Amino acid sequence: MAGVSLMSWLLMRVTSDGSGDPEILFGMAGPLTCAIGSWVAYERAHRSAPGRLTNVMIAALAVKMVFFGGYVVAMLRGLELRPVPFVVSFAAYFIALHAMEAFFLRRLLMNDLRSPSSERA
Repeated sequence: MAGVSLMSWLLMRVTSDGSGDPEILFGMAGPLTCAIGSWVAYERAHRSAPGRLTNVMIAALAVKMVFFGGYVVAMLRGLELRPVPFVVSFAAYFIALHAMEAFFLRRLLMNDLRSPSSERA
């Protein structure tokens, strides 16, 4: 997730001659931080107690809602970023990173269904 996000940011920076910087960077930073943090929590919960994964996902959703509300306000009012490039970048990274999380989560759970230990149960 981090590699793809950074590569896309670099590509946008090069193609836009830096006109969207720092809005594009900060639009990426919040969703990327949350995606990495939640994915680490999901993997740890799944590894230690797979039955807890749903509870961890619900808690992560609550934390993300509070974080993103404060993050957007801090970026637009605190750093006084231009709203349009920031919101476009934020929305694009938010959607793309959550889609990546869903894909990774599906792969993680499908591996459980195919594992030999699940066949014995």
